[in-house]
Amino acid sequence: QVQLEESGGGLVQAGASLRLSCAASGRPISNYVIGWFRQAPGKERDFVATITTSDITAFCADAVKGRATISRDNAKNTVYLQMNSLKPEDTAVYYCAAAAGGAPWQLMTSYNYWGQGTQVTVSS
Repeated sequence: QVQLEESGGGLVQAGASLRLSCAASGRPISNYVIGWFRQAPGKERDFVATITTSDITAFCADAVKGRATISRDNAKNTVYLQMNSLKPEDTAVYYCAAAAGGAPWQLMTSYNYWGQGTQVTVSS
């Protein structure tokens, strides 16, 4: 099975950018659809973005509205989530997840493996 580890979070000011990384071990990340979710304090975990094994990408328009890109580097066994123009409402723990099966990619139940998360805090 695959293990996932997120990194790249931190404390930034509004308007800044961050690149979050999801590094896989145990299996090639190219075998999986990778999704990013986030969970703010006291709220449910919400879908942010996904990239399929064919590098098709999808984003939650409400969450990121054109401020995010997702990419895959199979040589580094890593998927990246680039977030720009960060806002205080982007503050959350960001999780990556891997799916070996089918859609729908915006649902947590589609994913089989999860990382521990990385904290992103955006100050105003």
